[in-house]
Amino acid sequence: MGGKVFTVATNNQNKVIEIRAMLKPLDIEVLTPAEAGVTEFIAEETGKTFEENAIIKANACSKITGKVSIADDSGLEVLALDGAPGVYSARFSGTGATDKKNNELLLEKLKNVPAAERTASFVSVIAAVLDNGDIITARGECRGKIAFKPSGKGGFGYDPLFIPDEYAEPAKSFADISPEEKNSISHRAKALQAFYEKLKESENV
Repeated sequence: MGGKVFTVATNNQNKVIEIRAMLKPLDIEVLTPAEAGVTEFIAEETGKTFEENAIIKANACSKITGKVSIADDSGLEVLALDGAPGVYSARFSGTGATDKKNNELLLEKLKNVPAAERTASFVSVIAAVLDNGDIITARGECRGKIAFKPSGKGGFGYDPLFIPDEYAEPAKSFADISPEEKNSISHRAKALQAFYEKLKESENV
């Protein structure tokens, strides 16, 4: 099972770093599209669910590289916002969205929401397209709450605002804890572990 090589369908270097770190102990090497010889990788995320978008990206990467490909589609679901920003997490603040703008908009929308009602979940869906075209998907979630202000200097995206249940007391955001701590409890870690178990069960690998 060891010694596998996957091309990851993303240009987001933060995601690449996390996925690489999580799969390395499983003896799975991760290549970026550029490392696989693709000068520009773009996949239209037109899906309405994390699963649909992950499959779209994995398929696109597989077709353009001709290699086994893995993709992650992830985002933040806030209960008080009926699950928003969801699949639009990276584009939450519209054209020209940045992490800072997205976080500011999230805080603005939650400004009158009390602590007890700021429940949220980070969701990650991993999809992989194997050599024979078979698709494996796996889902992971990390539950927590949205803070009233950013905290910490690590992480990316909504990490400075997300306080996982595992670090509720004393409150620490994903950006407050080390990459190793985050990678042991995160939505992406759970999705990748579930994916690995499915990969082991596949007769085609």
